[in-house]
Amino acid sequence: MELSAAFEERVRQMEDARNHRLALLNAEKEIQAAKLRILSAKLAATRRLECRRLLLERRAADLASRALAARADIDAARARRLLVARDLSSVRGEIEEAQRREEDWDRFYEAKRKEMEEFQAESRRFEAETREEVQRLRDSVSQLKSALQELQSSAMYSNNTEIAAAEARKSDLTAKKAKLGESLASARQFRALLQQQLQKAFQSQVDDGDQKEAQATSGPTIMP
Repeated sequence: MELSAAFEERVRQMEDARNHRLALLNAEKEIQAAKLRILSAKLAATRRLECRRLLLERRAADLASRALAARADIDAARARRLLVARDLSSVRGEIEEAQRREEDWDRFYEAKRKEMEEFQAESRRFEAETREEVQRLRDSVSQLKSALQELQSSAMYSNNTEIAAAEARKSDLTAKKAKLGESLASARQFRALLQQQLQKAFQSQVDDGDQKEAQATSGPTIMP
């Protein structure tokens, strides 16, 4: 009986030890399973973080590319602005130069206009005086002709000295008349020449004004 009881106790102890080991094995399995779950969770989190990192890197690369493109656009806009500023400065200088030239032309035209008015007044006065002088000469010639005819028909025809003086006076008056005629013709030619010069100057000013208006209408060339 004692042997049987000892054997049963031994069997019971062995059963308890086996159960204890099974319990430890189950606990170890659960621990391993928990560790595996934790490792899987960490691995999934790591993969999510890796995907997020890649996404952030792509987004950062895209933002960097956009920043470079924006920088290039800014530089191009700045270059266009500088070009437009230079064009505007050049156009402003051309406008100022055109205004100065126009003012010079206005002063020149005004001076020529006054000169022309003075010349026309002087020419009319000279022409009137010349006509009066020519008329006086004609009257004097007529008087001399009448006196000569009277001398030729009178008994005093023998006075050669008076006749010669009358002839000399007639020749002198005729020469003065011709000289006055030449002066009058020269004055008329000079007036016509001056009118032509004024007309050319006025036409040149009109052409310059048309050209400047065409340039102002077309405007400066601006790069897109």
